[in-house]
Amino acid sequence: MDYSMTTTTEQLAGYRVVKSMGIVRGVTVRSRGIGGQIAASIRTVTGGRIEEYIELAEDARKEAFHQMVRHAELMGANAVVGVRFDATEMGETMTEVMAYGTAVVVEPA
Repeated sequence: MDYSMTTTTEQLAGYRVVKSMGIVRGVTVRSRGIGGQIAASIRTVTGGRIEEYIELAEDARKEAFHQMVRHAELMGANAVVGVRFDATEMGETMTEVMAYGTAVVVEPA
């Protein structure tokens, strides 16, 4: 599935939904390595962007999003609407990231 066939809205511009396949999701749990945690801890004292955690968050979102799209493809969908992300802290060093939406079959309007 082309990622342009995903949207946070309920409709995909230029297409009409002909079948709803159900909810799809992708989940990952990530943790920074000890070196990254130390570097990030030092940055929290001095202030500013914490690049180690920004990179971790971006990688986790990409992985969860890719899994969600793959789940939709396995269901026979060609688009995902209503895409959302959620994140939950798991302990002090781990974060669960979930991407979810509704798998649909669309055709040009």
